[in-house]
Amino acid sequence: MTAFTGVVLTTAAITPAATTDPQPWRPVVMVAVGDSISAGFNACGWYVRCVTRSWSAGDDPSVQSHYMRLLDADEAVYRNNVNLAVPGATSAGLAAQLEKAVSHRADYVTLLIGAQDACASDERRMTPVAVYQKRVSDALRLLRAGRPDARVFVASIPDIKRLWQVGKDSVVARGFWAFGRICPTMLSRPTATSAADRARRDRVRARVVGYNAALARVCAAYGPACRFDGNALFNQRFTLNHVSRWDYFHPSAAGQRLIAQRTFDAVRDWITGDDRQPALAS
Repeated sequence: MTAFTGVVLTTAAITPAATTDPQPWRPVVMVAVGDSISAGFNACGWYVRCVTRSWSAGDDPSVQSHYMRLLDADEAVYRNNVNLAVPGATSAGLAAQLEKAVSHRADYVTLLIGAQDACASDERRMTPVAVYQKRVSDALRLLRAGRPDARVFVASIPDIKRLWQVGKDSVVARGFWAFGRICPTMLSRPTATSAADRARRDRVRARVVGYNAALARVCAAYGPACRFDGNALFNQRFTLNHVSRWDYFHPSAAGQRLIAQRTFDAVRDWITGDDRQPALAS
């Protein structure tokens, strides 16, 4: 944002006139894109989207989503919260979602995608980091072309190895993981302690770390209209209380609230009008 300063001539000196305050950012439409996390999947029922409890565009007051915080600051966005996130989506589907975001005339977009790129049926099917980065970059290019003034928040992918750590000793969690074949690259054979199994989990985690590094690069290249959370979500040490009891994989309502809390700092100044940059980890 740019401030324009004029000058006033006096007999004593040349003194600057009052600075004109820049117009505040007033998003009218916010859009969530991504996968099942942003769709609120299993946050309120058995294998259903629960967009009201989405950390991003949900309107359940208990979650205090980004949308609700935007609404607290400015009612212009009222009922203009659009959730385009698709359960099971990988980075391959991001471009189509952002094309829809353009058609909705998005002013503010949240992006969280990549867990399913790592949660493949086996390691060989995980999306390569370079492919993931290109897909995200190409998708954001579509957004910029269609909505050049839109702002984007990019959340890091949660640490799915942390999920294994907090759930591996739960008989119920292990049962859901096995029955649903949930994230087999990380969660298959959850009690196995062999060197091969430990190395497999480490490789999957490393792939997620690679995706997050790619997100940071893409967001930096996009410019000041994009904010990355500095791995805040990846570094969050959540517990089983933050995980849905419907599958022991997706965030519960409490988990959605935690995501909203943990990520909002990255864009707080956008919402409040305070132009001081937040201090985020790289």
